[in-house]
Amino acid sequence: MHNIETLNQFLKDELSATETYEQALEKLRDDTGLAESEALKPIYESHKDAVSSLQSLISRLGGTPCESSGAWGTWAKIVQGSANLLGKDAAFTALQVGEKSGSDNYEKALEDTELSSDVQSLIKTKLLPAQQAHILTLNRLLAL
Repeated sequence: MHNIETLNQFLKDELSATETYEQALEKLRDDTGLAESEALKPIYESHKDAVSSLQSLISRLGGTPCESSGAWGTWAKIVQGSANLLGKDAAFTALQVGEKSGSDNYEKALEDTELSSDVQSLIKTKLLPAQQAHILTLNRLLAL
């Protein structure tokens, strides 16, 4: 049960990320054109892929994947919406804070000796490396 609860928390976080990136992409397309929004699109797609991977593993382990990002997703959308109003650098910074939080959560989970090898493998080989790549992309965008 612990594995499924942990995976569902990660799933909520990834659902929140997809919602937040949708919001940021829409705002950037409206305000700055395609350049910055195209740079964020692979991150959005990566989060969608993480959602799919988490849903599959939860189901394989006999659990029921959550369907919404819950309160955290609502909060993240409010924060991102506010950042979007302040401009692209604030929007990128808000996204970066979310990515760092996700990375920290994955790293902390790897310390949990009760997580199954399937869960640890997904984190090590897919989820954490993706978060780290997202942070690098956002660092690059903020440096422009």
